[in-house]
Amino acid sequence: MARYTDAACRLCRREGEKLFLKGQRCYTGKCAIARRSVVPGMHPQGRKKVSEYGSQLREKQKTKRFYGLLEKQFHNTYEKATRLKGKSGENLLILLELRLDNIVYRLGFAASRAEARQLVTHGHFTVNGKKVDIPSYTVKANDEIAVREASRKSTKFQELVNRPVPAWMSFDADALRGTVLRLPAREDVDIEVNETLIVELYSK
Repeated sequence: MARYTDAACRLCRREGEKLFLKGQRCYTGKCAIARRSVVPGMHPQGRKKVSEYGSQLREKQKTKRFYGLLEKQFHNTYEKATRLKGKSGENLLILLELRLDNIVYRLGFAASRAEARQLVTHGHFTVNGKKVDIPSYTVKANDEIAVREASRKSTKFQELVNRPVPAWMSFDADALRGTVLRLPAREDVDIEVNETLIVELYSK
């Protein structure tokens, strides 16, 4: 499976904001944005004037990197969003939120989405009692996500990340399971992005 293997902090610097790709490090003074917020490269200042296409590209890149997807994965998710009822941009964000790796991250089982993706791939979670090891698996309303019985004794799950659980999910820390109460709405997505620009980019 293809994945990004270069320095994650460069992505945050390129977008000019925290994408929370390094877990707890992003909340400390070691965060790349806090230490050096300029764009990476030989000439970090670059051009200050951004074209219409440039604005659309930046919104797409920021969203793609926030959720940890590569271009083909992101584009396939967008194509799926366009086939659903409603606004394509909002559908895209909702589909990204409903990815199993994102759900695992939101529930506090992992410090970052990259770590959540690894835990899912290693088969540590079940959905409605069945093992699922596909990070892109789309979770549905009323689905129950839990740590597998064989993985519960792992030190990884002895101390969970103290992160607020979104209103559209519930979490039982003692039972190591969470439930998707409803599908998320646009206002439930905390990433600051103008999804309309992404739709405009892909519509060209």
